[in-house]
Amino acid sequence: MRNLVMTVSYEGTRYFGFQSQLQGNTIQDRIEEAIEKLMGEKIHITASGRTDAGVHARAQIFNFITSSSIPIQRLALALNSRLPPDIRILEARMADPDFHARRSAKRKTYRYTINCNRVPDVFQRHMQFHHPTPLNVEAMRHALQALIGEHDFTSYCSVKSTKPSHVRTIYDAYIETVDAETGSGPGLIHVWVTGNGFLQHMVRIIVGTLMQVGEGKRTAANMGDVLRAQNRRLAGPTAMAHGLMLWEVVY
Repeated sequence: MRNLVMTVSYEGTRYFGFQSQLQGNTIQDRIEEAIEKLMGEKIHITASGRTDAGVHARAQIFNFITSSSIPIQRLALALNSRLPPDIRILEARMADPDFHARRSAKRKTYRYTINCNRVPDVFQRHMQFHHPTPLNVEAMRHALQALIGEHDFTSYCSVKSTKPSHVRTIYDAYIETVDAETGSGPGLIHVWVTGNGFLQHMVRIIVGTLMQVGEGKRTAANMGDVLRAQNRRLAGPTAMAHGLMLWEVVY
């Protein structure tokens, strides 16, 4: 038996998230179907974490146990020929028997992209949230700093969360701006967040609250006030899923 680890990129637009569910059509479903066709065995993959419907991944990690002896160097190419074009295996490798894609992860990085130009990018419309007016980026940068460190993120997670603890550690959080190429507006805002783990909708609620800071509806200091209150109703809306991408998982 081998414990195989794979890195996968996907555009989540057409799928009901990563994890298998009753309505089907998830990233996990498509990958497991492709593996079964290739290896002739039904397997269950374990990912570093689930992503919601419409959320994308640059480098999601998953592992599974298999008795197949197909050479490791052939797996990515063989699986990609059996996967839809919006899901691509980037790498396959062997792992120690005790490696677990979720439990072994040390940190994850997410990126949320906001397009502040007057007209959205037709070709990136599934990857960027369009906000047609400028945002106060400096206020947003200041607000983000309140989240760095170990905190209870009850205010910034879904009320449907079933996790026994909402304490997580944010190692880094910052904003990167990209100027518009055509002069059609202020360009793009990338919100980067790195932590030891994330709760349901956590990054999207953080971004939804940040955008209200950028719009002048909240002060930068309010971000920390909401965090300490541990009350989801005090935070902003959950930002749309399509602007979010799982960027990296570190082990």
